[in-house]
Amino acid sequence: MEIYYIDRKTKEKKKEIVAGDKLIKWAYQTTLGRSLSHLLFKRKFLSYLYGKLQDSPKSKGKIPKFVQSLEIPMTEALLEDLNEYHNFNDFFARKLKPEVRPVVAEPNLLASPADGRVFAYDNIEVNKVVQVKGLEYSLEELLGDRKLAEKYQGGSYYIIRLCPADYHRFHFCDYGIPEKSKEIKGYYYSVNPMALKEIPKLYCQNKREITLFYSENFGEVLYVEVGAAAVGTIVQTFKPGYKVKKGEEKGYFKFGGSTVLLFFQKGKVKIDEDILENTKIGLETKVNMGEQIGKLIM
Repeated sequence: MEIYYIDRKTKEKKKEIVAGDKLIKWAYQTTLGRSLSHLLFKRKFLSYLYGKLQDSPKSKGKIPKFVQSLEIPMTEALLEDLNEYHNFNDFFARKLKPEVRPVVAEPNLLASPADGRVFAYDNIEVNKVVQVKGLEYSLEELLGDRKLAEKYQGGSYYIIRLCPADYHRFHFCDYGIPEKSKEIKGYYYSVNPMALKEIPKLYCQNKREITLFYSENFGEVLYVEVGAAAVGTIVQTFKPGYKVKKGEEKGYFKFGGSTVLLFFQKGKVKIDEDILENTKIGLETKVNMGEQIGKLIM
């Protein structure tokens, strides 16, 4: 299975460079691989152990090959010299120069919380939230809270999938005040599209953290960060209860691709048309943190 997306800047259809694509294909597209994924690979201890290895000083030796094979533009990084990173996780959670991720300033424009590939949907049916075409889950299952889920009936949501090559810090989409995050324990399936097509209700099975964000312009927004294979840790860096700026850092993922889900209540957000159209034909749209992905419904 090859993965394609739309480059928003050029409007070209591009093939994704997948880290560990042979292993992922084996794990989710072969009988033995599927069995081991269900019995072993999804378990916390493997992701935790692998994550610990990425904290080892020896792990920095893999950084140059990783950068080269995934074509990572290190000129965007705050630290361009690979020798300045202490280990692989240090590199993986690297910060970027502020000027390479400008944040849309207009209060009526919604800023992307992360770099990634985006699907977006409006008119949410909370009992039939789309994971991928043909697979659905209920928002109650995802959040573990029926009353909270019902508040988003008829609303809009974004799936921002981060690849291993992406910048792995996530940010606030608007000015506002976040509550303390709630952790829901779960498994560590890959969030690669191959896995999403094979594992029903994957987002509801994986580890996730939920934050209610009182946005100044878009109402009550739900952030859901989803853990994934090799993502032993989701780190929240914000202070609950304090006002944050649009584009301010919320947290970061340690090694592994992962996902940020954003949910908005009915009548708040008009999703950008190009993202909606690409979603309808089954193609994600590549976006950067800070760029416009929607606007306030006036």
